[in-house]
Amino acid sequence: MSNDVIITCAVTGSHQNFQKHPDYPIAPKQIAASCLEARQAGAAIVHVHVRDPETGAPAGDTALYREVVERIRDAGSDVLINLTTGFGGRFSPSEDDPRRAGPGTSLISPEQRVAHVEELKPEICSLDVGTFNFGASVFMNTPEHLRIMAARIKAAGIKPEIEVFEPGHIIFAKQMIEEGLIEDPPMFQLCLGILYASPATAEAMTFLCSLLPESARWSAFGVGRRQFPIAEEAVAQGGNLRVGLEDNLYLGKGEYASNGQLVEKAAEIVRGGGAEPAEPARAREILGLAPA
Repeated sequence: MSNDVIITCAVTGSHQNFQKHPDYPIAPKQIAASCLEARQAGAAIVHVHVRDPETGAPAGDTALYREVVERIRDAGSDVLINLTTGFGGRFSPSEDDPRRAGPGTSLISPEQRVAHVEELKPEICSLDVGTFNFGASVFMNTPEHLRIMAARIKAAGIKPEIEVFEPGHIIFAKQMIEEGLIEDPPMFQLCLGILYASPATAEAMTFLCSLLPESARWSAFGVGRRQFPIAEEAVAQGGNLRVGLEDNLYLGKGEYASNGQLVEKAAEIVRGGGAEPAEPARAREILGLAPA
C-alpha cells in the first residue's frame, strides 16, 4: 500500500436530495468556497458539478464552471480541479413513443459535454464509461460518444477520471486504453452503492479491482451511510478514496455535514490505516500529471 492516499471531495453533485441539507453549496461562490474548505481539510482533488443558482437544479453552463474555477485559482489554491462531464447524459423515454425523449431527458452531444473542459483546462475531468439504469432514467454513454469524448479530452491534455459503475464499464475502458484514447497510467473511480449498479461492499470492490489494468491508479466511494465504510475498505485494499456532499449529506445519524468535515473524517480514516493524505503535488506524481 502507498504511504500517500489521495482524497477527492465531490462537493455538490447533481442529485435532488440537496434540498434536505440546510447549507448545501449551490451558487458558484458557494461551490468554490466548499472546494477551498475541502482542500484545507486535506483533499488533494475537488470534483465539481454546477447548479442553477436560483433553483439548485443540475446545470451544464460553461459560465458557471468558469466562475467556480476562477474563484479557486484566484484564491491561489493548489488543489487539483476535476470537472464532471456527466451533465447531458440522462434519457427518459416518452410514454407515448419510447423512441422519443420524455421529461427528465438531458441528452446533449458528446462535443457539448466536454466543451467546458476544453475551454477551462482543469487537471482532471470525469469520463463515465458506460450506460446503466440510474434511478428512474437511463444514464446514457454510448461507445461512439465515449470515444469522441475521450479523444477530445486527450487532445486537450486533461486526465480523464474513468468512472465505473459496473464491471462491463471497466472492460470498455480497457478497450479505449488499447485504442490509444486514454493514456497510461489510467485513473479509475469505482462508484459503489448507486441503485441498480454495483453494491457498496468489500467484495464488489475486490472484484472490480481484479479487472483493472495493472498500471491503474484507482479510487472508490460509497453513497449514503456506506461512504465511510467504503473509504476504510479503499485504504485497506491499497486505493484512494472520495467523500463529499455529492455522495452523502451526513457526518453521523441526523447530523448534517460540511464538505470540510467529511474530508477531515476521511483523513482520520487514512491515518488510521497507516497512511497519510496526499498533498496535491504528490497526487500529481501518483497520477502521472505534470508538475504545477
